[in-house]
Amino acid sequence: MEKLRYLLLLTLLALTSSLVASAYDPSPLQDFCVAINNPVDGVFVNGKFCKDPKQVKADDFFFPGLNKPGNTAATPLGFAVTPVTVDQLAGLNTLGISFARLDFAPYGLNPPHTHPRGTEILVVVEGCLFVGFVASNQNNNTLFTKVLNPGDVFVFPIGQIHFQLNVGEGKAFAFAGLSSQNPGVITIANAVFGSKPPISADLLAKAFQVDKSVINYLQKQFS
Repeated sequence: MEKLRYLLLLTLLALTSSLVASAYDPSPLQDFCVAINNPVDGVFVNGKFCKDPKQVKADDFFFPGLNKPGNTAATPLGFAVTPVTVDQLAGLNTLGISFARLDFAPYGLNPPHTHPRGTEILVVVEGCLFVGFVASNQNNNTLFTKVLNPGDVFVFPIGQIHFQLNVGEGKAFAFAGLSSQNPGVITIANAVFGSKPPISADLLAKAFQVDKSVINYLQKQFS
């Protein structure tokens, strides 16, 4: 019996350690921790300080305007995102979630990117999107794709390179939920060809196995 209790204790400790190790956002230790950027005194808590709970108002948990489409004409990709992370909605601090509206012009593209701190779940509201993600080297860089129509849902696992393309002739938009108050975004082309300072063109030419002139052209495009 004593040996069984010992094994159960070890199992519980292992499970607890695993859960703690896999947590990307902190678990809240109070009802809420509305973020503030310029406190007079305070402790830096995972990027944000907490507002005095006695000064918290309903507006700290409120964000308007997701009924309005983003400006897809502002970029050559025909895509716009309206994020609702802790930077836009202070009440999200320590809650481990965020949200976004994604708008697509006809054939607009949300290019290959990753969210280093969050899994994304996407629901299409209007239009038709071709979506997909690429698994890591561990899983042979397998590509998973799907065509989504209104009401369809797709999940992009944390850290995986993924994309969305409007394959319809009209506009499209979707909502996305993410499992972090600040999931981050790494757009692959921008990061590789538009880094500051730039990555060596010789290095990239060898990595992509192309002529250096191709890399020089791409770095000019993304600089």
